[in-house]
Amino acid sequence: MNNDISEKIRSMTSIDDIGISRQLDWKRIRKLFIIGLLGGCMTFIGDWMLGYGVCDESLTGLEKKLSQYLVLSDRTLFWSAFLGLIGISLEGLCYFGIYILIANGSEKHAHVFSRGVFGYMLFAACGVHVPCLATVFFYNHMMRLSPDTAYDMTLTFGIYFLLPAMILFLVFFFVMSAAQISAFAKGLTPYPGWCWVFSMPVGMAATMLLKFTGNHAVTNGLTAAWISIGNIWMFGGLLLTMRRAKDNLQEGT
Repeated sequence: MNNDISEKIRSMTSIDDIGISRQLDWKRIRKLFIIGLLGGCMTFIGDWMLGYGVCDESLTGLEKKLSQYLVLSDRTLFWSAFLGLIGISLEGLCYFGIYILIANGSEKHAHVFSRGVFGYMLFAACGVHVPCLATVFFYNHMMRLSPDTAYDMTLTFGIYFLLPAMILFLVFFFVMSAAQISAFAKGLTPYPGWCWVFSMPVGMAATMLLKFTGNHAVTNGLTAAWISIGNIWMFGGLLLTMRRAKDNLQEGT
């Protein structure tokens, strides 16, 4: 009896105990990665709808960026926000497939990664994505009502209602990504160490290189979807190399 109680206490006080088993259930992990990939594709569609267009080259800075959204209808903004809200939420839930991989080899890395995931889920969809669309909606309608003050009012709106959550999102995103890359690169997961490249920052950075191709509708659509492309890159890459991870695990046992 006492041994059972002690075992339960040790389990509850484990720093990575978030109610998710560390057992390498490959079918479960694969299912999570597939759902995450579908969530990434859903978010990509919403981001593409928002970003597909060209900027006014006569403007500069943020005002130039906002100019490409003036042609978007309220319906388009709604669907972009809705698809991202659902897609990002699915992505966040499916990061726990990666958590299982990390927890199997490093409790410390799993602890840090899980905290990053929780923060990502808290702020990515409702804190950043939807408020971004709300800011664009605000700017578009302000341009119709008061073009002279639209930009300044939108900037104030963004600073008050978007920037705080965006800062928190970035903190948790970097924590999550750093823990993942470190765990994979150090061989603390069943995957080969080089599979750290299948992380969001790598896919996002590669996408943003398209900025150098100029102001084109396709380029702007893709770069607007840089985070969702990062997710697609990550989940897709981990799915494609899962067989190698299984073989790597068997060779090590």
